[in-house]
Amino acid sequence: MSARRPPLSHPLAPALDRAIDSLSAALNPETTRHYRGTVRKFLTYLGAVHPEVRLIDQLRRDPHLLGWMSCLRSQTPPLVTASCSNLLIHLRSIFQELAWTQPLPELAHLIRRQDVPRLPKRLPRPLTAQQDQLLQQEFLRRNDLGGNAFLLIRHTGMRIGECADLSYDCLRSTGPNQWAVHVPLGKLNTERLVPVDRFVCELVQRLRFFRSLDPLPADGLLLARPGTKEALVRQLRDYLHQVCHSLGLSTRLVPHQLRHTYATEMLRSGVGFAALMKLLGHTSPEMTMRYVDVALTDLRREFDLARSQPRHLVPQPKIPIASLRAGLDGVIDALLSAQHVLEMFRRALPNGASRTCLGRLSNRRRKRNVVLQSDQRLRESLEERNVSSHQNYFGHCRHSLLNQPVVESLPDRLRESPQSSFARKGRRRCRHCAVEFRALRKESR
Repeated sequence: MSARRPPLSHPLAPALDRAIDSLSAALNPETTRHYRGTVRKFLTYLGAVHPEVRLIDQLRRDPHLLGWMSCLRSQTPPLVTASCSNLLIHLRSIFQELAWTQPLPELAHLIRRQDVPRLPKRLPRPLTAQQDQLLQQEFLRRNDLGGNAFLLIRHTGMRIGECADLSYDCLRSTGPNQWAVHVPLGKLNTERLVPVDRFVCELVQRLRFFRSLDPLPADGLLLARPGTKEALVRQLRDYLHQVCHSLGLSTRLVPHQLRHTYATEMLRSGVGFAALMKLLGHTSPEMTMRYVDVALTDLRREFDLARSQPRHLVPQPKIPIASLRAGLDGVIDALLSAQHVLEMFRRALPNGASRTCLGRLSNRRRKRNVVLQSDQRLRESLEERNVSSHQNYFGHCRHSLLNQPVVESLPDRLRESPQSSFARKGRRRCRHCAVEFRALRKESR
Protein backbone atom coordinates (compact mmCIF):
# COMPACT_ATOMS: atom_id res chain seq x y z
CA MET A 1 0.00 0.00 0.00
CA SER A 2 1.54 3.31 -1.11
CA ALA A 3 2.06 6.08 1.39
CA ARG A 4 -0.24 9.07 1.33
CA ARG A 5 1.04 12.10 -0.50
CA PRO A 6 1.90 15.06 1.73
CA PRO A 7 -0.61 17.92 1.70
CA LEU A 8 0.05 20.55 -0.91
CA SER A 9 1.61 23.72 0.41
CA HIS A 10 -0.02 26.65 -1.37
CA PRO A 11 -1.68 29.85 -0.08
CA LEU A 12 -4.95 29.01 -1.91
CA ALA A 13 -5.13 25.42 -0.60
CA PRO A 14 -7.11 26.20 2.62
CA ALA A 15 -9.84 28.11 0.78
CA LEU A 16 -10.24 25.43 -1.87
CA ASP A 17 -10.25 22.67 0.75
CA ARG A 18 -13.08 24.42 2.62
CA ALA A 19 -15.09 24.56 -0.61
CA ILE A 20 -14.53 20.83 -1.15
CA ASP A 21 -15.61 20.10 2.44
CA SER A 22 -18.81 22.03 1.77
CA LEU A 23 -19.46 20.12 -1.44
CA SER A 24 -18.58 16.71 -0.01
CA ALA A 25 -21.69 16.68 2.18
CA ALA A 26 -23.66 15.49 -0.88
CA LEU A 27 -20.88 13.46 -2.53
CA ASN A 28 -19.56 9.97 -1.99
CA PRO A 29 -15.95 9.55 -0.79
CA GLU A 30 -14.68 8.52 -4.22
CA THR A 31 -16.00 11.68 -5.85
CA THR A 32 -14.52 13.79 -3.05
CA ARG A 33 -11.15 12.18 -3.68
CA HIS A 34 -11.34 13.19 -7.35
CA TYR A 35 -12.17 16.76 -6.35
CA ARG A 36 -9.08 16.95 -4.15
CA GLY A 37 -6.96 15.50 -6.95
CA THR A 38 -8.22 18.22 -9.29
CA VAL A 39 -7.29 20.94 -6.80
CA ARG A 40 -3.83 19.44 -6.37
CA LYS A 41 -3.19 19.48 -10.12
CA PHE A 42 -4.42 23.05 -10.52
CA LEU A 43 -2.42 24.42 -7.58
CA THR A 44 0.69 22.56 -8.76
CA TYR A 45 0.42 24.32 -12.12
CA LEU A 46 -0.40 27.66 -10.49
CA GLY A 47 2.61 27.49 -8.16
CA ALA A 48 4.99 26.61 -10.98
CA VAL A 49 3.79 29.06 -13.63
CA HIS A 50 2.17 31.88 -11.64
CA PRO A 51 3.80 31.98 -8.19
CA GLU A 52 2.69 35.60 -7.70
CA VAL A 53 -0.92 34.47 -7.07
CA ARG A 54 -1.32 34.42 -3.27
CA LEU A 55 -4.99 35.31 -2.76
CA ILE A 56 -8.19 33.87 -4.16
CA ASP A 57 -9.34 37.24 -5.53
CA GLN A 58 -6.18 37.44 -7.66
CA LEU A 59 -7.36 34.60 -9.90
CA ARG A 60 -8.24 35.65 -13.44
CA ARG A 61 -9.60 33.75 -16.37
CA ASP A 62 -6.74 34.98 -18.53
CA PRO A 63 -3.98 33.93 -18.02
CA HIS A 64 -4.48 31.63 -15.00
CA LEU A 65 -7.42 29.41 -16.05
CA LEU A 66 -6.87 29.57 -19.79
CA GLY A 67 -3.19 28.75 -19.25
CA TRP A 68 -4.10 25.67 -17.18
CA MET A 69 -6.54 24.50 -19.89
CA SER A 70 -3.82 24.88 -22.50
CA CYS A 71 -1.46 22.89 -20.28
CA LEU A 72 -4.00 20.07 -20.00
CA ARG A 73 -4.37 19.86 -23.78
CA SER A 74 -0.62 19.81 -24.35
CA GLN A 75 0.20 16.95 -21.97
CA THR A 76 2.17 13.97 -23.23
CA PRO A 77 0.60 11.46 -23.45
CA PRO A 78 -2.53 13.56 -24.09
CA LEU A 79 -5.49 13.39 -21.73
CA VAL A 80 -8.60 11.73 -23.05
CA THR A 81 -11.64 13.96 -23.48
CA ALA A 82 -13.46 12.45 -20.50
CA SER A 83 -10.57 13.13 -18.11
CA CYS A 84 -10.16 16.72 -19.28
CA SER A 85 -13.92 17.30 -19.00
CA ASN A 86 -14.04 15.92 -15.46
CA LEU A 87 -11.16 18.15 -14.31
CA LEU A 88 -12.84 21.28 -15.64
CA ILE A 89 -16.24 20.34 -14.20
CA HIS A 90 -14.76 19.69 -10.76
CA LEU A 91 -12.82 22.95 -10.64
CA ARG A 92 -15.83 24.87 -11.95
CA SER A 93 -18.02 23.48 -9.15
CA ILE A 94 -15.42 24.50 -6.57
CA PHE A 95 -15.26 28.06 -7.91
CA GLN A 96 -19.06 28.29 -7.91
CA GLU A 97 -19.11 27.19 -4.27
CA LEU A 98 -16.52 29.83 -3.40
CA ALA A 99 -18.58 32.47 -5.23
CA TRP A 100 -21.48 31.69 -2.88
CA THR A 101 -19.51 31.47 0.35
CA GLN A 102 -17.36 34.53 -0.31
CA PRO A 103 -18.37 37.91 -1.79
CA LEU A 104 -16.60 37.10 -5.05
CA PRO A 105 -19.27 36.48 -7.74
CA GLU A 106 -16.69 36.73 -10.53
CA LEU A 107 -15.28 33.34 -9.47
CA ALA A 108 -18.35 31.64 -10.93
CA HIS A 109 -17.37 32.85 -14.42
CA LEU A 110 -13.72 31.79 -14.46
CA ILE A 111 -14.64 28.52 -16.21
CA ARG A 112 -17.53 28.73 -18.64
CA ARG A 113 -19.78 26.03 -19.95
CA GLN A 114 -18.29 26.18 -23.43
CA ASP A 115 -14.84 25.50 -21.97
CA VAL A 116 -15.86 21.93 -21.07
CA PRO A 117 -15.29 19.67 -24.10
CA ARG A 118 -18.19 17.55 -25.20
CA LEU A 119 -17.78 13.85 -24.84
CA PRO A 120 -17.91 11.94 -28.13
CA LYS A 121 -21.04 9.85 -28.54
CA ARG A 122 -19.82 6.32 -28.95
CA LEU A 123 -21.72 3.08 -29.16
CA PRO A 124 -21.16 0.65 -26.31
CA ARG A 125 -18.59 -2.04 -26.94
CA PRO A 126 -20.18 -5.41 -26.29
CA LEU A 127 -18.06 -8.47 -26.84
CA THR A 128 -18.41 -10.25 -30.13
CA ALA A 129 -20.03 -13.67 -30.10
CA GLN A 130 -16.62 -15.33 -30.52
CA GLN A 131 -14.97 -13.29 -27.74
CA ASP A 132 -17.88 -13.94 -25.40
CA GLN A 133 -17.79 -17.69 -26.04
CA LEU A 134 -14.02 -17.98 -25.63
CA LEU A 135 -13.97 -16.01 -22.38
CA GLN A 136 -16.82 -17.95 -20.81
CA GLN A 137 -15.26 -21.27 -21.77
CA GLU A 138 -11.92 -20.22 -20.29
CA PHE A 139 -13.56 -18.97 -17.07
CA LEU A 140 -15.38 -22.29 -16.70
CA ARG A 141 -12.21 -24.26 -17.41
CA ARG A 142 -10.21 -22.37 -14.78
CA ASN A 143 -13.02 -22.45 -12.21
CA ASP A 144 -11.14 -20.18 -9.80
CA LEU A 145 -12.07 -17.05 -7.89
CA GLY A 146 -11.52 -14.64 -10.76
CA GLY A 147 -13.24 -16.82 -13.34
CA ASN A 148 -16.37 -17.24 -11.26
CA ALA A 149 -16.43 -13.54 -10.41
CA PHE A 150 -16.35 -12.55 -14.08
CA LEU A 151 -18.98 -15.14 -14.98
CA LEU A 152 -21.17 -13.56 -12.30
CA ILE A 153 -20.59 -10.11 -13.82
CA ARG A 154 -21.36 -11.45 -17.30
CA HIS A 155 -24.70 -13.04 -16.31
CA THR A 156 -25.98 -10.26 -14.04
CA GLY A 157 -24.74 -7.11 -15.78
CA MET A 158 -23.35 -5.56 -12.60
CA ARG A 159 -20.36 -3.25 -12.50
CA ILE A 160 -17.02 -4.55 -11.25
CA GLY A 161 -17.21 -2.21 -8.25
CA GLU A 162 -20.65 -3.57 -7.38
CA CYS A 163 -19.31 -7.12 -7.62
CA ALA A 164 -16.55 -6.21 -5.17
CA ASP A 165 -19.19 -4.93 -2.71
CA LEU A 166 -21.47 -8.00 -2.86
CA SER A 167 -22.44 -9.32 0.55
CA TYR A 168 -21.99 -12.95 1.52
CA ASP A 169 -25.79 -13.45 1.56
CA CYS A 170 -26.45 -11.57 -1.71
CA LEU A 171 -28.50 -14.49 -3.10
CA ARG A 172 -32.14 -13.90 -2.14
CA SER A 173 -35.18 -16.11 -2.64
CA THR A 174 -38.08 -14.32 -4.36
CA GLY A 175 -40.45 -17.28 -4.66
CA PRO A 176 -40.59 -21.03 -5.19
CA ASN A 177 -37.50 -21.89 -7.23
CA GLN A 178 -36.97 -18.20 -7.97
CA TRP A 179 -33.78 -16.37 -7.01
CA ALA A 180 -32.29 -12.92 -7.38
CA VAL A 181 -28.93 -11.33 -6.60
CA HIS A 182 -29.05 -8.27 -4.38
CA VAL A 183 -26.74 -5.63 -5.86
CA PRO A 184 -25.76 -3.11 -3.15
CA LEU A 185 -25.47 0.65 -3.44
CA GLY A 186 -23.05 1.38 -6.21
CA LYS A 187 -22.01 4.10 -8.59
CA LEU A 188 -25.39 5.87 -8.72
CA ASN A 189 -26.35 5.17 -5.09
CA THR A 190 -29.00 2.67 -6.20
CA GLU A 191 -29.56 -0.91 -5.16
CA ARG A 192 -31.53 -3.52 -7.03
CA LEU A 193 -32.50 -7.18 -7.29
CA VAL A 194 -31.41 -8.94 -10.50
CA PRO A 195 -33.32 -12.16 -11.31
CA VAL A 196 -30.97 -15.08 -11.94
CA ASP A 197 -31.16 -18.72 -12.98
CA ARG A 198 -29.73 -21.89 -11.50
CA PHE A 199 -26.34 -21.36 -13.18
CA VAL A 200 -25.82 -18.03 -11.39
CA CYS A 201 -26.90 -19.62 -8.10
CA GLU A 202 -24.12 -22.18 -8.56
CA LEU A 203 -21.64 -19.37 -9.24
CA VAL A 204 -22.55 -17.69 -5.95
CA GLN A 205 -22.17 -20.98 -4.09
CA ARG A 206 -18.69 -21.51 -5.57
CA LEU A 207 -17.66 -17.98 -4.61
CA ARG A 208 -18.85 -18.67 -1.06
CA PHE A 209 -16.69 -21.79 -1.05
CA PHE A 210 -13.63 -19.79 -2.13
CA ARG A 211 -14.41 -17.24 0.57
CA SER A 212 -14.46 -19.94 3.23
CA LEU A 213 -10.96 -21.06 2.13
CA ASP A 214 -9.51 -17.55 2.36
CA PRO A 215 -7.38 -16.95 5.49
CA LEU A 216 -8.69 -13.41 5.86
CA PRO A 217 -11.29 -12.99 8.62
CA ALA A 218 -14.94 -12.92 7.62
CA ASP A 219 -16.17 -9.40 6.94
CA GLY A 220 -19.63 -10.13 5.50
CA LEU A 221 -18.48 -9.74 1.88
CA LEU A 222 -18.57 -12.36 -0.85
CA LEU A 223 -15.08 -11.54 -2.19
CA ALA A 224 -12.18 -11.25 0.21
CA ARG A 225 -10.27 -7.98 -0.04
CA PRO A 226 -6.47 -8.13 0.13
CA GLY A 227 -6.44 -4.53 1.35
CA THR A 228 -8.87 -2.00 -0.01
CA LYS A 229 -11.67 -2.20 -2.52
CA GLU A 230 -9.47 -0.54 -5.13
CA ALA A 231 -6.84 -3.24 -4.65
CA LEU A 232 -9.44 -5.97 -5.25
CA VAL A 233 -10.69 -4.23 -8.41
CA ARG A 234 -7.12 -3.93 -9.74
CA GLN A 235 -6.56 -7.61 -9.01
CA LEU A 236 -9.67 -8.55 -11.00
CA ARG A 237 -8.66 -6.30 -13.91
CA ASP A 238 -5.21 -7.89 -14.01
CA TYR A 239 -6.83 -11.32 -14.02
CA LEU A 240 -8.93 -10.43 -17.09
CA HIS A 241 -5.83 -9.04 -18.80
CA GLN A 242 -4.00 -12.33 -18.25
CA VAL A 243 -6.93 -14.40 -19.54
CA CYS A 244 -7.22 -12.31 -22.70
CA HIS A 245 -3.48 -12.61 -23.30
CA SER A 246 -3.59 -16.39 -22.93
CA LEU A 247 -6.48 -16.66 -25.41
CA GLY A 248 -4.85 -14.37 -27.97
CA LEU A 249 -7.61 -11.76 -27.58
CA SER A 250 -7.11 -8.03 -27.44
CA THR A 251 -5.71 -6.97 -24.08
CA ARG A 252 -7.72 -3.74 -24.35
CA LEU A 253 -10.87 -5.56 -23.25
CA VAL A 254 -12.22 -4.16 -19.97
CA PRO A 255 -14.67 -5.66 -17.43
CA HIS A 256 -17.35 -3.09 -18.30
CA GLN A 257 -17.73 -4.68 -21.72
CA LEU A 258 -19.23 -7.71 -20.00
CA ARG A 259 -21.97 -5.40 -18.72
CA HIS A 260 -22.55 -4.09 -22.25
CA THR A 261 -22.75 -7.65 -23.52
CA TYR A 262 -25.36 -8.54 -20.90
CA ALA A 263 -27.47 -5.46 -21.78
CA THR A 264 -27.28 -6.22 -25.50
CA GLU A 265 -28.31 -9.82 -24.88
CA MET A 266 -31.33 -8.70 -22.84
CA LEU A 267 -32.42 -6.27 -25.56
CA ARG A 268 -32.17 -8.89 -28.27
CA SER A 269 -34.16 -11.27 -26.08
CA GLY A 270 -37.08 -8.84 -25.97
CA VAL A 271 -36.64 -7.24 -22.53
CA GLY A 272 -38.55 -3.95 -22.31
CA PHE A 273 -36.92 -0.57 -21.87
CA ALA A 274 -38.20 0.04 -18.33
CA ALA A 275 -37.18 -3.46 -17.22
CA LEU A 276 -33.69 -3.00 -18.66
CA MET A 277 -33.30 0.24 -16.69
CA LYS A 278 -34.06 -1.68 -13.50
CA LEU A 279 -31.70 -4.52 -14.38
CA LEU A 280 -28.81 -2.16 -15.05
CA GLY A 281 -29.52 0.16 -12.12
CA HIS A 282 -29.84 3.28 -14.26
CA THR A 283 -31.57 6.41 -12.99
CA SER A 284 -32.36 8.09 -16.32
CA PRO A 285 -33.52 6.83 -19.74
CA GLU A 286 -30.59 8.61 -21.40
CA MET A 287 -28.14 6.22 -19.74
CA THR A 288 -30.05 3.18 -20.99
CA MET A 289 -30.30 4.65 -24.49
CA ARG A 290 -26.57 4.10 -24.83
CA TYR A 291 -27.32 0.38 -24.82
CA VAL A 292 -30.33 0.72 -27.10
CA ASP A 293 -28.03 2.03 -29.83
CA VAL A 294 -26.49 -1.41 -30.05
CA ALA A 295 -29.88 -2.91 -30.81
CA LEU A 296 -30.47 -0.22 -33.45
CA THR A 297 -27.54 -1.58 -35.44
CA ASP A 298 -29.34 -4.93 -35.47
CA LEU A 299 -32.53 -3.15 -36.52
CA ARG A 300 -30.68 -1.55 -39.41
CA ARG A 301 -29.45 -4.95 -40.58
CA GLU A 302 -32.99 -6.34 -40.47
CA PHE A 303 -34.32 -3.26 -42.27
CA ASP A 304 -31.80 -3.65 -45.10
CA LEU A 305 -32.77 -7.31 -45.38
CA ALA A 306 -36.45 -6.36 -45.63
CA ARG A 307 -35.69 -3.75 -48.29
CA SER A 308 -34.02 -6.40 -50.41
CA GLN A 309 -37.34 -8.30 -50.34
CA PRO A 310 -40.04 -5.60 -50.64
CA ARG A 311 -42.89 -8.07 -50.56
CA HIS A 312 -42.31 -8.43 -46.83
CA LEU A 313 -42.76 -4.73 -46.08
CA VAL A 314 -46.55 -4.49 -46.54
CA PRO A 315 -48.41 -7.82 -46.70
CA GLN A 316 -51.06 -7.97 -49.38
CA PRO A 317 -54.56 -7.98 -47.88
CA LYS A 318 -56.58 -11.10 -48.47
CA ILE A 319 -59.97 -10.10 -49.84
CA PRO A 320 -62.59 -12.87 -49.55
CA ILE A 321 -63.85 -12.70 -53.15
CA ALA A 322 -66.07 -15.72 -52.68
CA SER A 323 -68.00 -14.03 -49.89
CA LEU A 324 -68.97 -10.96 -52.00
CA ARG A 325 -72.71 -10.61 -52.36
CA ALA A 326 -74.67 -9.83 -55.51
CA GLY A 327 -76.35 -6.58 -56.41
CA LEU A 328 -75.95 -3.45 -54.34
CA ASP A 329 -74.64 -5.48 -51.39
CA GLY A 330 -71.78 -6.77 -53.49
CA VAL A 331 -70.90 -3.28 -54.69
CA ILE A 332 -70.75 -2.08 -51.07
CA ASP A 333 -68.50 -5.00 -50.10
CA ALA A 334 -66.14 -4.27 -53.01
CA LEU A 335 -65.93 -0.59 -52.12
CA LEU A 336 -65.20 -1.38 -48.46
CA SER A 337 -62.39 -3.72 -49.51
CA ALA A 338 -60.94 -1.08 -51.83
CA GLN A 339 -61.10 1.48 -49.01
CA HIS A 340 -59.24 -0.93 -46.70
CA VAL A 341 -56.45 -1.46 -49.25
CA LEU A 342 -56.17 2.28 -49.86
CA GLU A 343 -55.90 3.01 -46.12
CA MET A 344 -53.23 0.33 -45.63
CA PHE A 345 -51.16 1.82 -48.44
CA ARG A 346 -51.63 5.36 -47.11
CA ARG A 347 -50.41 4.46 -43.61
CA ALA A 348 -47.23 2.94 -45.05
CA LEU A 349 -46.30 6.25 -46.72
CA PRO A 350 -44.18 8.89 -44.95
CA ASN A 351 -45.73 12.20 -43.97
CA GLY A 352 -46.08 14.37 -47.05
CA ALA A 353 -48.31 15.53 -49.87
CA SER A 354 -49.03 12.02 -51.16
CA ARG A 355 -50.22 10.77 -47.79
CA THR A 356 -52.40 13.87 -47.30
CA CYS A 357 -53.97 13.51 -50.77
CA LEU A 358 -54.73 9.82 -50.20
CA GLY A 359 -56.19 10.69 -46.80
CA ARG A 360 -58.68 13.07 -48.43
CA LEU A 361 -59.58 10.48 -51.06
CA SER A 362 -60.08 7.83 -48.38
CA ASN A 363 -62.31 10.19 -46.42
CA ARG A 364 -64.50 10.82 -49.48
CA ARG A 365 -64.66 7.12 -50.18
CA ARG A 366 -65.75 6.48 -46.60
CA LYS A 367 -68.60 8.99 -46.88
CA ARG A 368 -69.73 7.43 -50.18
CA ASN A 369 -69.85 4.01 -48.54
CA VAL A 370 -71.97 5.42 -45.72
CA VAL A 371 -74.46 6.79 -48.30
CA LEU A 372 -74.72 3.41 -50.01
CA GLN A 373 -75.22 1.61 -46.74
CA SER A 374 -77.95 4.09 -45.81
CA ASP A 375 -79.76 3.51 -49.09
CA GLN A 376 -79.51 -0.21 -48.56
CA ARG A 377 -80.97 0.01 -45.07
CA LEU A 378 -83.85 2.14 -46.38
CA ARG A 379 -84.56 -0.36 -49.12
CA GLU A 380 -84.63 -3.23 -46.68
CA SER A 381 -86.94 -1.24 -44.40
CA LEU A 382 -89.39 -0.59 -47.23
CA GLU A 383 -89.36 -4.23 -48.25
CA GLU A 384 -90.07 -5.31 -44.67
CA ARG A 385 -93.11 -3.03 -44.55
CA ASN A 386 -94.43 -4.65 -47.76
CA VAL A 387 -95.38 -1.31 -49.29
CA SER A 388 -98.23 -1.71 -51.75
CA SER A 389 -98.71 1.87 -52.90
CA HIS A 390 -95.33 2.42 -54.57
CA GLN A 391 -96.33 5.67 -56.17
CA ASN A 392 -96.35 7.36 -52.76
CA TYR A 393 -92.56 6.88 -52.41
CA PHE A 394 -89.76 8.09 -54.60
CA GLY A 395 -86.43 6.37 -53.86
CA HIS A 396 -84.13 8.32 -56.19
CA CYS A 397 -81.30 10.28 -54.49
CA ARG A 398 -78.66 12.49 -56.05
CA HIS A 399 -76.18 11.18 -53.48
CA SER A 400 -76.73 7.61 -54.62
CA LEU A 401 -73.74 6.25 -56.48
CA LEU A 402 -75.81 3.92 -58.72
CA ASN A 403 -78.54 6.49 -59.42
CA GLN A 404 -81.28 3.83 -59.09
CA PRO A 405 -84.63 4.15 -57.33
CA VAL A 406 -85.14 2.34 -54.07
CA VAL A 407 -88.70 1.33 -54.98
CA GLU A 408 -88.30 -0.41 -58.28
CA SER A 409 -91.96 -0.58 -59.25
CA LEU A 410 -92.51 3.16 -59.64
CA PRO A 411 -94.58 4.37 -62.52
CA ASP A 412 -92.61 4.73 -65.74
CA ARG A 413 -93.24 8.48 -65.96
CA LEU A 414 -91.45 8.95 -62.61
CA ARG A 415 -88.61 6.54 -63.30
CA GLU A 416 -87.74 7.97 -66.69
CA SER A 417 -86.61 11.38 -65.53
CA PRO A 418 -85.93 12.37 -61.90
CA GLN A 419 -86.04 16.00 -63.06
CA SER A 420 -89.71 15.84 -64.10
CA SER A 421 -92.19 18.37 -62.76
CA PHE A 422 -93.66 15.75 -60.45
CA ALA A 423 -90.24 14.97 -58.99
CA ARG A 424 -89.23 18.61 -58.64
CA LYS A 425 -92.40 19.46 -56.81
CA GLY A 426 -92.19 16.87 -54.04
CA ARG A 427 -88.62 15.52 -54.00
CA ARG A 428 -87.04 15.03 -50.55
CA ARG A 429 -83.32 14.59 -49.97
CA CYS A 430 -81.62 11.58 -48.38
CA ARG A 431 -80.66 11.28 -44.70
CA HIS A 432 -77.20 12.70 -45.44
CA CYS A 433 -78.85 15.80 -46.85
CA ALA A 434 -81.81 15.87 -44.45
CA VAL A 435 -83.26 13.00 -42.43
CA GLU A 436 -84.92 10.31 -44.57
CA PHE A 437 -86.98 9.72 -47.71
CA ARG A 438 -90.52 10.93 -47.42
CA ALA A 439 -93.74 10.46 -49.37
CA LEU A 440 -93.93 12.73 -52.40
CA ARG A 441 -97.62 13.44 -52.04
CA LYS A 442 -100.74 11.67 -51.06
CA GLU A 443 -102.53 9.74 -53.75
CA SER A 444 -105.43 11.70 -55.15
CA ARG A 445 -108.80 10.16 -54.54
